[in-house]
Amino acid sequence: MFRITWRNVRAYKARLAMTMLAVLLGTAFVSGTLVFTNTLSEAYTNSSEKSFTDVDVQLRSAKRAGGHDTLRLLDEGLRERAADLPGAKSAIGAVSGFAALADPDGELVGRGWATRGVGYGGPGDARYPMAEGRGPKTEGEIALDARTAERTGLSIGDTVRLSVSGPVLTEKVTGIFTTDDGNVAAGGTLTLFDTATAQRHFAGPGRFNQINLTTTPGTTPEQLKRQAARLAPHGVEAVTAAELTAQQADQNAANFSQLSQVLLACAGIALFVGIFLIVNTFTMLVGQRTKELALLRAVGASRRQVTRAVLAEAALVGLVAGAAGLVCGVGIGAAVRALMPASGTTLPDGPLIVGTAPVAAALTLGVGVTVLAAWPPARRAAMVPPVAALGSVHAWADSGSLAVRNAGGALLATAGAGLTLAATTMTDGRLWLAIGAVLLIVGVLVLTPLLSRSAISAAGPVLRRYGVTGRLAGQNAVRNPRRTAATASALTIGLTLVASLSVIGASADKTVEELAASNWRADYQISMAGDGPLAAGTEAKLRQLDEVAATSPRREIPAQVKGAEPTVVGFRTSDIDQLIDMNFTEGSFAPGDTAVVDKDTAVGNGWQLGDPIEVTWPDGTHSKLELTGIYVNGLDGGVKTDISVMDPHLNRVTDSEIMVKTSDGPSRQAKAALQQKLGDSPAITVADKEEVVGGITGAVGLVLNILYGMLALAVVIAVLGVVNTLAMSVHERAQEIGLLRAVGLDRTGVKRMVRLESVVISLFGGALGVGLGVFLGWALGELVTTLGLDTWTLVLPWGRLALILASAVLVGITAALWPARRAAKLDVLTAIKTE
Repeated sequence: MFRITWRNVRAYKARLAMTMLAVLLGTAFVSGTLVFTNTLSEAYTNSSEKSFTDVDVQLRSAKRAGGHDTLRLLDEGLRERAADLPGAKSAIGAVSGFAALADPDGELVGRGWATRGVGYGGPGDARYPMAEGRGPKTEGEIALDARTAERTGLSIGDTVRLSVSGPVLTEKVTGIFTTDDGNVAAGGTLTLFDTATAQRHFAGPGRFNQINLTTTPGTTPEQLKRQAARLAPHGVEAVTAAELTAQQADQNAANFSQLSQVLLACAGIALFVGIFLIVNTFTMLVGQRTKELALLRAVGASRRQVTRAVLAEAALVGLVAGAAGLVCGVGIGAAVRALMPASGTTLPDGPLIVGTAPVAAALTLGVGVTVLAAWPPARRAAMVPPVAALGSVHAWADSGSLAVRNAGGALLATAGAGLTLAATTMTDGRLWLAIGAVLLIVGVLVLTPLLSRSAISAAGPVLRRYGVTGRLAGQNAVRNPRRTAATASALTIGLTLVASLSVIGASADKTVEELAASNWRADYQISMAGDGPLAAGTEAKLRQLDEVAATSPRREIPAQVKGAEPTVVGFRTSDIDQLIDMNFTEGSFAPGDTAVVDKDTAVGNGWQLGDPIEVTWPDGTHSKLELTGIYVNGLDGGVKTDISVMDPHLNRVTDSEIMVKTSDGPSRQAKAALQQKLGDSPAITVADKEEVVGGITGAVGLVLNILYGMLALAVVIAVLGVVNTLAMSVHERAQEIGLLRAVGLDRTGVKRMVRLESVVISLFGGALGVGLGVFLGWALGELVTTLGLDTWTLVLPWGRLALILASAVLVGITAALWPARRAAKLDVLTAIKTE
């Protein structure tokens, strides 16, 4: 039986080519994703390890649950006490923060969050060895990392513009240094200031962000950690270098895990779509080899042996496709890694990491998916009675089997639709919506043979306009409902996801626009590149302008709030009504130690006006704020108070953004005045309402475009499925096509017949996908409203949905090119003699 299996694979290799290609594409996507993310994660982890080579223990602001930083600054007194610890060899205060650097053309350098400035410890600071010049000694001097200097063309003696948290600064380059800093390797920048200047920019006189300790001989990092922990004030913790490295590695793994999960989900969809292609291929191959299989049964092969023979063919195909996919995946991972620097994305140096996971995933998925998909055709092949098959009277599927399938599909679809509708009314129905969506899609796919008859029959009037070829195309499309269903279903899955994403994206854009129109009264929003902090003095500068009528910072700090999110947001409450419509349902902002909260938080905690809200500030101080207002705001939520209430508890005051209302409304002159007051800093963005909304909707659109691109693989595999089905169908109907040619149908008519059949099947799959996608997009929007966003607006992007249907037609036309030409080239006499 093994020899027979090997012979069959070789004999039918052309017909199995599309199956192998579909599996190859899916496994290449999976293995390429794993290779790429493993390589990046390892490179970033190794790079972060180098950042802690001169640290044994670090004192830093404590990290709370959920990753919230207490933002506590450390003082010189703590550094001196740490240096006096019996196990400490040295204690060096480190200060760092956001520093946006402009190149000679005025453009920002680096990648936002990775553009940092740090304090330089002098000639003895081994962290930053100078390759050229010297380190900064006083205000107005800086040193640049060698990578930044090389790509910007800056050299010693040049004057550069940068911004640390507000208006632009002009500094002189005195040195260029080398570093193993992971942020620099990733494409960021590192700028050195003298310690006093860095403290003034990033912390405050005599303040540090961290204190790095090294151990004396005979002292372990754990021992020094315990000693340092006894010195740590509230909101400060001691961690070892090993813990810092592990935390960084965990963060890298978490970041790349999210990317990997999205990519692998798209690869899984592509492989799932490929299952339909594989099922069709083996079903048709088994049908074309009925007599051969029956002969094996007649000479003694058991049903189990026939089943195993077909599954062995599938396993062999899957193994070859999986191995080829692995090779392609490794190549893809290496190519993407190599091409990213060309696109301006710099990554840490490191080798290509393949590992065992990509190998195991490619081979296991290749064999597993193919064998799983071939199982139903293999079982049906073994159930053919030898005598019936030799007499050519065996029928593969009767109306009874389709009736059972239709009943099961109707049950699944009804249950799925019911769960989906029920989930839209639940407080948190995300899980039930996911289950309902899966059941609905599976149920519809099971029902596709039944639906295909009705849908294609409805297209009859259009097909009849093409005469005999149109009628023949319609009859061919419904001749084998199972085959038509499997072919169309592959396209349905991909287009369902595309359609649902289109509905969600269009609805999200409209919702953001309406929220901004109804809640946002400010004319401009001031923010720093890379979400960097704005110095508190920035707002004071803007308030000096005659054009400015009102301003308020948004000051968000970590705080432990009983019964609410672990953050408190501060505004200048005297001006906030001119900048934001808080939509108060009860009360409002009030002077003194007061706060307002969103309605959901108030209801969840049973709070009413006048109740105390217990807050623990970053400095450890406990307060009780009187609740004076309850609001409903779709853009924001949580506890909010006046900046005067929170500022006394902060080491250093910074703002995440500043809202500005001008006297005469937005204008070019007003915007120019704001930018000029901020020193025309390239790091500071002055955005009007349209630009703010555009930034949000643009980010949504970017994510959707990325997802569309990744789902394209599923559509490509669906196209391969249509090509494969049509090609094998042409081979199967060779005698019929020969007879049609013999009675007068010309080559053009044959091509038209195949093309129309392909278009009808593809359009059916596309229409089904659009219908499912619109329903699921609506359901997800309804679920969003139950989660608190009452202003969600459903938008049906008719143009994009029409484009999806047009793409389905294009798929049908493209997929039919080769099969149609092949059918038209059949020799009439040879085709008629075909059995």
